[in-house]
Amino acid sequence: MATRRNGLILFLLGLLSACGAPVPPVEKTGELVVGTRNYPATYYIASDGESAGYEHDVLRAFAESQQWSVRWVEKNDPDALFDALDKRAIHMAAAALPQAVVKDRHFIAGPVLFETPVHVIVQADKPALRTLRDLAGKRLALIAGSGHTPMLARLKRKHPGLAWTTLENVWPEELLARLQVGEFDAVVVNGMAYDPMRNLYPELKVAFDLPDRQKIVWAMPPLSSQELRTRLARFIERARQDGTLARIHERYFGHVKQLERSDVLGILERRPQRLPALRRHFQEAQTLTGIDWRLLAAIGYQESQWNPYATSPTGVRGLMMLTGETADRMGVGNRLDARQSIIGGARYLAMLKDSLPVRIAEPDRTWIALAAYNIGLGHLEDARRIAQARGGDPDSWIDVKAALPYLSRGTYGRVMKYGYARGHEALGLAENIRNYYDILLRLEPEYDPLINLGEHDSLASTPG
Repeated sequence: MATRRNGLILFLLGLLSACGAPVPPVEKTGELVVGTRNYPATYYIASDGESAGYEHDVLRAFAESQQWSVRWVEKNDPDALFDALDKRAIHMAAAALPQAVVKDRHFIAGPVLFETPVHVIVQADKPALRTLRDLAGKRLALIAGSGHTPMLARLKRKHPGLAWTTLENVWPEELLARLQVGEFDAVVVNGMAYDPMRNLYPELKVAFDLPDRQKIVWAMPPLSSQELRTRLARFIERARQDGTLARIHERYFGHVKQLERSDVLGILERRPQRLPALRRHFQEAQTLTGIDWRLLAAIGYQESQWNPYATSPTGVRGLMMLTGETADRMGVGNRLDARQSIIGGARYLAMLKDSLPVRIAEPDRTWIALAAYNIGLGHLEDARRIAQARGGDPDSWIDVKAALPYLSRGTYGRVMKYGYARGHEALGLAENIRNYYDILLRLEPEYDPLINLGEHDSLASTPG
């Protein structure tokens, strides 16, 4: 009876919230209601159907530490998000909000998550703009309420030629898109907004940074409970000290600056030329191994730029660049056959993942396995030992990636069972693949073997 009564209370509270009444305190309901926007750095639905994003992961960790659930409320524009805060329809807003903007709106700013630079973004193929003086007479744009207007107003005192257009109620991705088509000569966007999108806009680049940085926070209504604020402050401080914030930040931002502009343009150019003929093989490999075909395609691009006949001076060959020994272990009879190479590479990655300790969670498990794809499990284990010797976590990619370059240094010989290895190369490969995977995730549809059942039956029996 008590359970039914509690359920009825929660149902009625939900109805009241839907009708515009303030959301009840999270301490009473155990449900944290968060306003957000769909964006790579904030909140989105990943390829596995699960919600993800930097702020999503930090908030989920906070809620779990309090034994609360989280309900996400997506808003299409900034005004709608701030309106929800005004009406107390949400407990907090998480949308890459600068601290100065939150305070200017008279909301409560939560603890600082991290600081981000403020970029001036331009078209890469246009004449270089290197200083604020170069912006005089240019069509410069920024977003209203982004916190960038006060910055430029201060700078205008020294640079009277500065002028800009302020756009109302848009998110940064729209600003970047309008710059790309030539509507503006330059735009102002902070790094948190730009970094997850940089590989989707290779025609753009950072010209220079403004002198000020922005502190990213969550916003809460003025009448939010002091208990919520206290719990949040304690969690963020603990998460900063124990490395939780650093690990989540690395997951979403640690690799995004790895690729050069030419690398991004290269995969975008070759995708329509080479990928169509290979797509079915990558999808078949997904059916056999359970590994997302777009990740396998990212590996194939990194290894050979989707060239089935690629050969290196060291003897690795084929689209997935397998050694003769690995090919034999994976049952690949002809390394230059695209289908055999792709399936062999997929099986090899699956074997590497299965060989890692079961306690290593995703996505770290996949990133660590990608490094092993290059240097092998023995050298990978050496890197994990070095990570531990340096006070890090051998099961965390952020610590393993920091340890990989030490594989080429004799100072760690005592913990290197397998000797010298080009750890920098393995690190670069893994981080490049992560970027190529991000690109393909946004450009290529997911493949569901259940929906496409039978599509590759004939392929599976086709001789290599």
